[in-house]
Amino acid sequence: MDRLTSLAVFVAAVDEGSIAAAGRRFGLSPVMAGRYLSALEDHVGVRLVERTTRQLNLTDAGRAYFAKAKRILDDLQEADHEAADLQATPRGSLRIAAPITFGSLYLGPVVAAYMAEFAQVEVSLHLQDRFVDLIEEGMDLALRIGQLPDSNLVARKLADCQLLACAAPSWLAAAGVPTHPEDLARHQLIGYLGEVTTAPWSFTSPQGQTFNLDYPCRFSANNTAVMLAVALAGGGIVYGPDFVFARHLQTGQLQRVLPDYRSPVLPLHAVTPTARYVNTKTRLFIERLKGAFAGASPWLGKTEQAEAKIRKT
Repeated sequence: MDRLTSLAVFVAAVDEGSIAAAGRRFGLSPVMAGRYLSALEDHVGVRLVERTTRQLNLTDAGRAYFAKAKRILDDLQEADHEAADLQATPRGSLRIAAPITFGSLYLGPVVAAYMAEFAQVEVSLHLQDRFVDLIEEGMDLALRIGQLPDSNLVARKLADCQLLACAAPSWLAAAGVPTHPEDLARHQLIGYLGEVTTAPWSFTSPQGQTFNLDYPCRFSANNTAVMLAVALAGGGIVYGPDFVFARHLQTGQLQRVLPDYRSPVLPLHAVTPTARYVNTKTRLFIERLKGAFAGASPWLGKTEQAEAKIRKT
């Protein structure tokens, strides 16, 4: 008998809890489905399930075989989808979730280029500074910054974000330039307040000594764009991911504070729901994201990228 069908009937019987239910999935009678299962057991030379009138129970051998059989069938299905995708034109709605500031600063050009390339896809971008439940909220993918919690989501790393502290030259001229992390206690601090936080502020010296600081912030906000605006207006020293401040550091509107100290690196990931298979329109958008954001801190200029690379070593 066809071995692939036997494998599929076996996995379906375990998933459904009965041989009859597995047969219905493939349009087989219970007797024929049972024959496929028996043929598989004859082939491997070991009993995979213990049958009773009411239920199926996996043997120890069956439990191990089931895990690998399911993986084989999933891989085959994914290969079928990917082969079909090579000839498919992406179409339909693409729903993306992303952090507010990152999305507003950097996703516009990527989305515009993607829509120009794939005219039959409609894109909706949902900007919010919280972890979105992709399945519950119907998202095709999300961009997430920081270490990911354990989950069944499939993550693809795009780039690294470097945390740093900076301030307007006017603030530093009036309040002084810190030369040590503990000098920050004498400054007005601007920090993030929300579900995803960067506290405590962390700095590691060239000698390897780390300072984790939890000084009170004079101003806190749950939006990094507002934090940026306060810092640009001379409201104090702000701490956050480099992509928020990059353009203003390059123009001199902001000045890096404690540049000789390293701060943590946060990865930028594109995450998709639990299914291993990613549809065409989502896969192609992720590829465009990789092209736009490949490397360490791609929003920094070449000089700043080189300096950031040195600080990480």
